[in-house]
Amino acid sequence: MGPVGSFTLATSPQIYKDINMSIVRITTAVFSSQQAADAVAQGVAKNVGSMFPSAEQLIGIQSDGNALISVGIYGSQQDMEKADAEKDKVMSNPDIVSIETVVGNVAFNHFN
Repeated sequence: MGPVGSFTLATSPQIYKDINMSIVRITTAVFSSQQAADAVAQGVAKNVGSMFPSAEQLIGIQSDGNALISVGIYGSQQDMEKADAEKDKVMSNPDIVSIETVVGNVAFNHFN
């Protein structure tokens, strides 16, 4: 991506290359009830590693009781596409009233 504003996101060429190779998918699903969202969150949490083995990192967030937000970071577009079938299974839940998904390149991923 290069410079953003007046600063550069990464100074090491290797770190910069690794960051730009990752892709993120953020999906927000709103459920008809908190109980429906709880059931999906618990089910995914139990099996997330085997459900999405191509993901580098997955974060699940429950917001407003009945909304689930999933943040998945993948090493490449192909890795993300490997997760599509499992994602589609989860998203086919009849208790979902709305879904919004955005996909983009990871600009930074900070760990303390």
